[in-house]
Amino acid sequence: MSQSTTFSLGFLGRMPLWQQILIGLGLGVLTGVLFKSNALLLAPIGTLFLNAIKMLIVPLVFVSLVAGITAMSDSAKLGRISVKTIGIYLLTTAFAVSIGLLFGALFSPGEGMNMVASGVQEAKQAPSLVQILVGLVPTNPVAAFAEGNILQIIVFAIALGVSMNLIGEKAAPTVKLFNSLAEVFYKLTDLVMRCAPIGVFALIAGVVASHGIEVLLPLAEVIGVIYLASIAHMLLVYGGLLALLARLSPLRFFKGVAPALAVAFSTSSSAGTLPVSIECARKNLGVSQGVAGFVLPVGATINMDGTAIYQGVLALFIAQAFGVELNGAQYLMIILTATLASVGTAGVPGAGLIMLGLVLTSVGLPLEGVALIAGIDRILDMARTTVNVAGDLMTTTLVGRSENELDQTIYNSDNPQ
Repeated sequence: MSQSTTFSLGFLGRMPLWQQILIGLGLGVLTGVLFKSNALLLAPIGTLFLNAIKMLIVPLVFVSLVAGITAMSDSAKLGRISVKTIGIYLLTTAFAVSIGLLFGALFSPGEGMNMVASGVQEAKQAPSLVQILVGLVPTNPVAAFAEGNILQIIVFAIALGVSMNLIGEKAAPTVKLFNSLAEVFYKLTDLVMRCAPIGVFALIAGVVASHGIEVLLPLAEVIGVIYLASIAHMLLVYGGLLALLARLSPLRFFKGVAPALAVAFSTSSSAGTLPVSIECARKNLGVSQGVAGFVLPVGATINMDGTAIYQGVLALFIAQAFGVELNGAQYLMIILTATLASVGTAGVPGAGLIMLGLVLTSVGLPLEGVALIAGIDRILDMARTTVNVAGDLMTTTLVGRSENELDQTIYNSDNPQ
């Protein structure tokens, strides 16, 4: 086992990193339950780890995208990969909201609550198509970097990478520079990830200590339904697509992406998990730098499968809680609205709440239902972010396999990092 796969902390030193992270996660839950508010003393450690990951997001997205695009000098190939990526994300999002509705109907978590709506409320509006398109192009790239506007950074990186491809040999020194910078940031990610077991331990201990069992018990059923639907979506949809379309082992996939899923669960941030996702895709799944560097940053902004499951379950939960019967047309409207809104609200702060407001108003459900889940939203966010990240990595694997940009020797390795 290489040195980069281990974390020298006593008996944990010989374990693969993903196992260390899962142990840290379990110990964090136990610490939060046993020590309650005292576990919040660990919060600064978790914050340090989170800050270290956030430090990597903007530069890593930029250099990996540019390096990925210059590695695909064939413009037809770049266009093909773009179409495949967006198509898979839209397809899995439609599956996700359908699974959410199915589980909401099967388990009926809102039955018997007998809530009464106090009046009509207006939902937050999603940005218009014109606003989305205009907002994609940064007027000042430096400001986009400073504000961490990932969509604008992606557009700028794609434009720069395509321009470098078009001028050919004259761009060779710049291409070499970006490839070198990408490797530097991959190594920096590797160094930060060696601290992940401790960082995840501290983050989860703080979450459990902050929310406690008292918050979870009254709405335990809706939490359980969303978590079950999330697991089913990952196993059936992601596992099924990998097995049927790519002829790859789903078990190998989930084993290879375990570090990214653990970080996603503890941080509740797809963008924050991006450095770890890129490392897992390259080192554990065998996806090429070009495909991973392009598909994952795009997925971190527009793929919202986990949020779509959340919308489906909560739409049924709120309908049941307020005694509203939904018909077939309304079910279809929820699926359509949640699928399209997942792209339309990409990169917008509070996108999950905007999407929920859109879904509820599209079928005439009261917005007061949002208040029912406000106290447990952090717990639900952990599940939906984990699904989002798993979907990003599954799509990257499918695209890499379809373009012969996936090393199956690495994918089938018995020792993922």
